[in-house]
Amino acid sequence: MIRTVLLDYGGVLAEEGFKAGLFHIARNNGRDPDELIRTAFSLVYELGFVTGMTRSDRFWSALRDQTGITGKDEQLTEAVLSRFVLRPWMLETVRILRENGVLAGILSDQCHWLDELNDRDGFFSSFDFVFNSFHTGRTKKDPGTFAYVLEKIGAAPDQAVFVDDHQAHVERARAQGLNAIFYTNRREFFQSLRGFFPETDFASAEKFQSHNPSADKTD
Repeated sequence: MIRTVLLDYGGVLAEEGFKAGLFHIARNNGRDPDELIRTAFSLVYELGFVTGMTRSDRFWSALRDQTGITGKDEQLTEAVLSRFVLRPWMLETVRILRENGVLAGILSDQCHWLDELNDRDGFFSSFDFVFNSFHTGRTKKDPGTFAYVLEKIGAAPDQAVFVDDHQAHVERARAQGLNAIFYTNRREFFQSLRGFFPETDFASAEKFQSHNPSADKTD
């Protein structure tokens, strides 16, 4: 029996704001978006930005030094945070699961921005627990993180489902014995979810429109 669902934030619970924001910054600075995104992702781990070792001011300073982008910290941060848009149908899915006795939590490799996003949108209250790498000091790149989380919540691996839009994280979770869903789009997500919860009615969540109705068929 599945008793717990663990969901990633950016790209699952919300639109992927980090990549989208960096893409916007790259275009405004005449830089190659893919190259800027690769550099930024390397830096968040190298600097310990996602494990609580530093904050956004040092991250933006390092990214400016390595890529030549310009812009004040506040402007660059807003370019990212404004693009993290919660998916209301996903929060409705969480509500349905919890009403059916399933624990729901966030498992995210995020910095202090996740707390700021919660201050803005108030979504932490929709979950039973939140594991943010900025506070735990552990990322999903470490397979042991999954065992750490399961021990904290008192769940066995086969009692949990992990949802992420990053294939490598999904593979690491499965290697640790968890059930997992690789999130690619909304339709396939519900198909996979029904495989774990065949008797649960997700109709109300599926009827929700996203902030971008034209993307509903795939997202």
